[in-house]
Amino acid sequence: MKVTFLGTNGWFDTDCGNTICTLIETKTAYILLDAGNGIYKANRYIKKDLPVYLFLSHFHIDHIEGLHTLAQSRFTSLAIMGQSGTKSTIKEFLAPKYSMPVDKLPFPCKVIDIKEGWNKNPFKFRALPLVHASKCLGYRFEIDGKIISYCTDTGYCKTAEELSANADLLISECAFLSGQNSDVWPHMNPQLAAKLAFQSQAKKLALTHFDAALYTTIAKREKAQTQTRRIFPASFSAYDGLTIVV
Repeated sequence: MKVTFLGTNGWFDTDCGNTICTLIETKTAYILLDAGNGIYKANRYIKKDLPVYLFLSHFHIDHIEGLHTLAQSRFTSLAIMGQSGTKSTIKEFLAPKYSMPVDKLPFPCKVIDIKEGWNKNPFKFRALPLVHASKCLGYRFEIDGKIISYCTDTGYCKTAEELSANADLLISECAFLSGQNSDVWPHMNPQLAAKLAFQSQAKKLALTHFDAALYTTIAKREKAQTQTRRIFPASFSAYDGLTIVV
């Protein structure tokens, strides 16, 4: 299984990266996590004739703005999946007034409102609400004998621990700098991401979704990596174009 970080910024694009998008290549499908501007690079890595599933955490612009670029993609098929209301939100966001609707894309595309909890179709995954300014889902994928947890745009919560329990890879946001926190706009900092990985007994931690206004240089991401490793050594800061094998 390969995991490629196509976009690692939160909020907006900078010289450090595009907004959030991660690609998982499995034996039977490609899984995209969120649709920030990094999604336009998916064509570089999606080479096999396999279905593509896009899981949206929530509807903040930095997580869906890349949907506008789907018309240039060469997918075999695409299923856009997310919380209740995803169908209506995508219909509005990709209306002809603003962009190309899903039924006009050059490949079959459907939008699915998924149920919270465990799902078995198209593969085994769990979706649970996290803690954020608007409703946001975290995900746990159990596929190809591996567990991948995806927790972005959230403060620290027990739900994130549930999703990440014994994960082979925990992909966690790290929007805040060391020591920063907010009850109004919850996000994680390096110490909280490390705590999540430690408490959930994950095998490896990837930091992503770095707030573009705070992490203005790669050096700041590297500092976050150092801070995280003091608590959870098997940590790394992701960057656009990084591919790892899980």
